[in-house]
Amino acid sequence: MTTPPSAFPDVEALVVDALKAEPALAGATVAAAAPPGFDGTQRAVLVNRRGGAWTGDLHVDMPLIELEVYGPDKTGAHTLANAARRALLAAIGTRWGTNLVADAEEQDGPRWLPDYLYRAANRYVCVIRLSLDVF
Repeated sequence: MTTPPSAFPDVEALVVDALKAEPALAGATVAAAAPPGFDGTQRAVLVNRRGGAWTGDLHVDMPLIELEVYGPDKTGAHTLANAARRALLAAIGTRWGTNLVADAEEQDGPRWLPDYLYRAANRYVCVIRLSLDVF
């Protein structure tokens, strides 16, 4: 078994950068954390790593990426969620720095999920597993 690297790539930052380049997400906040003043009604895609696994023999990091997608209404949030997931699923074969996106597979979503922190929010959540060749 291959020893994992001392530091994995900052996959949240890599995904944020990739999604910011997606024309269908223009005008939406794309970040790893909610911006100041956020109340859940703005167009936003929040990117979070929710675990994953290191596959040593293949030298692959397999993070679970959760996309929390918000919009001014349910329809807008759903449209934005589909654009975000489509962009991330299309990243197969893309090189992010020294890392190669070898695979992307939807694990869950997009699904409507009430947000108890932002009561007025219109939120969809989806989870995508990425396979990153780490070198």
